[in-house]
Amino acid sequence: MLKLNYTDVGLYMERTMTNPELLIAHRVLLAMRLGRSLHIEPGCASLLLPADMPELKVLKMALHQDYGSAVTPIAVDEEFVEVGLSGSWIAEDKDAHEGMFLAVMSDRTEFLIYKLWQMSGAHISSSA
Repeated sequence: MLKLNYTDVGLYMERTMTNPELLIAHRVLLAMRLGRSLHIEPGCASLLLPADMPELKVLKMALHQDYGSAVTPIAVDEEFVEVGLSGSWIAEDKDAHEGMFLAVMSDRTEFLIYKLWQMSGAHISSSA
């Protein structure tokens, strides 16, 4: 599973083997114990990757073989490709700009997206 954390300083992505239903259940329990609201809904998220990355071809080939993939790469312009993901959005309220997005896909597709994101230099450090 890919876990995308949208924060006030940017996007941080991680790959985890945690079951998404279990992770969501833990977040609900934590919110209840803290007396905080929690909004969970199916949705879409996206990230931008440089269009000149040769590894994008490998991702596109993997997606072609991965029937029913929840991933959509779309050329934005000559410089960037937007990779759209389907999954679940978890935030404090419906209109929040900060939150967590969970996307489940094949191991190979998850690995390729995570690797491309790391290679793009788009990730933020945990110390930022």
